[in-house]
Amino acid sequence: MAEDAGAAPPLLPPRFADWFAARGWSAREHQLEMVAKSRAGRDALLIAPTGGGKTLAGFLPSLIELAERPKANTPRGIHTLYISPLKALAVDVERNLMAPILQMGLPIVAESRTGDTGQARRQRQRIKPPDILLTTPEQLALFCAWEGARLYFEDLACVIVDEIHAIHASKRGDLLALDLARLQTFAPRMRRVGLSATVDDPDVIRRWLGCAAPELENQVDLVRGPAGAAPIVDMLLAEGRVPWAGHTAQHAMPEVYEAIKQARTALVFVNTRFQAEFAFQELWKLNDDDLPIALHHGSLAAEQRRKVEAAMARGELRAVVCTSTLDLGIDWGDVDLVIQLASPKGASRMVQRIGRANHRLDEPSRALFVPANRFEMLECQAAREAIAENRFDGDAARTGALDVLAQHVMGCACSEPFDLLKLYDELVTAGPYRDLAWEDFEQVVDFVSTGGYALKTYDRFRRIVKGQDGLWRVRDQATAQRHRMNVGAILSPAVLAVRIAMGKRLQGGRKIGEVEEGYVEMLEPGDTFIFAGQVWSLVAVTGLDVLVRPAMGKDPKMPSWGGSKFALSTFLAKRVRELMFDETHWKVLPNDVREWLEIQKDRSLIVKEEELLLETFPRGKRNFIVCYPFEGRLAHTTLAMLLTRRLERMGAAPLGFVCNDYAVAVWALNPLDGLDFDELFAEDMLGDDLESWLSESFMMKRAFKGCAIISGLIERRFPGEQQKSGRQVTFSTDLIYDVLRRHQPDHLLLRCAREDAATGLVDVARLGQLLARIKGKIRHAALDHLSPFSVPILLEIGKERTPGAAGEMILAEAEGDLIAEAIA
Repeated sequence: MAEDAGAAPPLLPPRFADWFAARGWSAREHQLEMVAKSRAGRDALLIAPTGGGKTLAGFLPSLIELAERPKANTPRGIHTLYISPLKALAVDVERNLMAPILQMGLPIVAESRTGDTGQARRQRQRIKPPDILLTTPEQLALFCAWEGARLYFEDLACVIVDEIHAIHASKRGDLLALDLARLQTFAPRMRRVGLSATVDDPDVIRRWLGCAAPELENQVDLVRGPAGAAPIVDMLLAEGRVPWAGHTAQHAMPEVYEAIKQARTALVFVNTRFQAEFAFQELWKLNDDDLPIALHHGSLAAEQRRKVEAAMARGELRAVVCTSTLDLGIDWGDVDLVIQLASPKGASRMVQRIGRANHRLDEPSRALFVPANRFEMLECQAAREAIAENRFDGDAARTGALDVLAQHVMGCACSEPFDLLKLYDELVTAGPYRDLAWEDFEQVVDFVSTGGYALKTYDRFRRIVKGQDGLWRVRDQATAQRHRMNVGAILSPAVLAVRIAMGKRLQGGRKIGEVEEGYVEMLEPGDTFIFAGQVWSLVAVTGLDVLVRPAMGKDPKMPSWGGSKFALSTFLAKRVRELMFDETHWKVLPNDVREWLEIQKDRSLIVKEEELLLETFPRGKRNFIVCYPFEGRLAHTTLAMLLTRRLERMGAAPLGFVCNDYAVAVWALNPLDGLDFDELFAEDMLGDDLESWLSESFMMKRAFKGCAIISGLIERRFPGEQQKSGRQVTFSTDLIYDVLRRHQPDHLLLRCAREDAATGLVDVARLGQLLARIKGKIRHAALDHLSPFSVPILLEIGKERTPGAAGEMILAEAEGDLIAEAIA
């Protein structure tokens, strides 16, 4: 909303014009344009910066329509459905929306409904729907699986999808697109509205948001808000220096605390829950002023998170240390500073986080980057420049997942009997499924009705049946109830017990701790890794346990790490490589970082943006190969796994590897200088090598489990029972996985698992782009000793060998030795 008074535009009814004028405002151009689009019956995507009245622009047409509707002929159903990716955001928007409704005295009922909504309110909403309902994608999937959903939504006039950039390129987005197609069938005149502040390619989102029916192509109009004031993004350099390595930014905590003291209210963003806990503890150690500082992340109990949010809304906190749980849209007017600890990993995410400060379009938001190491300094500078240019990371259009489609088909059957042809015609109007093959659709329906060829003898997998009328319907009400308890596409990682293997039968002995599945997903039996400060050899992964044996005196193949859960975006990685090669650009960097680059150029190489730097050098009794793709930890881990396979075949005797977002290091017994590096990095490594690794790896079972849960083959919740533990789910899915691999290797869920493993777990697409980019462009530096660039990645190797304070001292000593060696 603008804060300059002016005459009310004619698109606004008098009551609304008076409301704007009473506050000294006039409606902004994009707000009026959204009203015009509504009156023309057009779908619209609004891209406007935080603080630009974006949410009001989305709701304004609905408020006007509801205020002008005839009293005697008021529809009983929901008029406007608002979808938010976060429960907290739906509740926050409900609170903000009530202000204009109450101030104008509008006869409108607006309510939220999330997983935290009480049972009494839910039942009342089903009997007497509000005019405006604010909810989440998961609740909408539940709505669409209700009996009577068609009647409930037949008066729906508008659906608003907020923070649309955070939903569309995911399985949650697939499910939401299918549900939008279903709602359009219930209410053919329904309008679709998308809202976002950070979109790189609007056309990708317009294709996702719009109805994909051939006669309605390109029906989503694009509306842009004003640019607003550019954010002020500063860099915090503790004592004027940037460390060589590290990921917690512990060195800068005193300066971070001082910045919090100077601010009215600060949000301190980190990228992982571990980092959140660590930063919170460090700040409390420094908190001699007893400032009210809170913690907010997804592992905390919902009640605790709500308390923090309420205290923020009341202006009672000076700072909140938080993860991505507070990335989106919550409007806290007292926040005047956003601090990003360690690297942002993407320009769009950082713009979203910066938008949490100020929330006033005409005043700049303030942000502070705190790089944890020198590579992160380059990344932060690249992100800072991208934000200044208003350039963002983009997500490519995706093809809808078939496990999500299976869940949706089941939900449709729970709601009402369906005709196969009519449902297919409806499904292909959903953006991600516009190219759905009829054969794939038939296979999905067969899967939901029988479990597939290899499972059809098991009665438990018969969930829908075909009646004599030719329509498909849910098998019974108990099956429908179980489905409704398990809707959604959000998966939490299962926790496995780490146990010492006992005897020849490999029974689990003493438990030494618990880890998330992702910790061991990349390991094969015989591989070594670090856990609880010791080196262990993986014996086996069962459905219940990780079985290990001590591996005394051996190097760990895969040290653990506490790095970011976000991948470094392709967009930002390219800008970092460009910044490194352009020496004229180095003048924007701190002196110590600039000197680091100059020494690297002198001792080794700095290569062009499209080239790959590859260094080999001996150290101790090991021979190292270090490369710097800058493609993110996920793609690097896959690359390292495949490289070690090839190095084994080349006779290099590789012993292990380590990787971070910027580099990959592999160490071997034999010299590496004489290898054919073009052959080592040939694109065909994504063929048989990848297939054989995936088929052998535990990762495929993990991917299969996720697909089995989303598709509804395995249920986590049952009526009157506690939720299944991760171990129980893993045990069930492992049994089914083994059956399908033996008897039906082309099963729908195995197809889904392979696609998920190749995209979400190993980032094959990005790795393929890397290999294509560097073909014939590998620059090899054969060194006598390590380079400045290699110091951070080599320090990763020993990160957890000695836990606690003593370990920190040893690592600090090791860092000093490595740095001295690199610059000698």
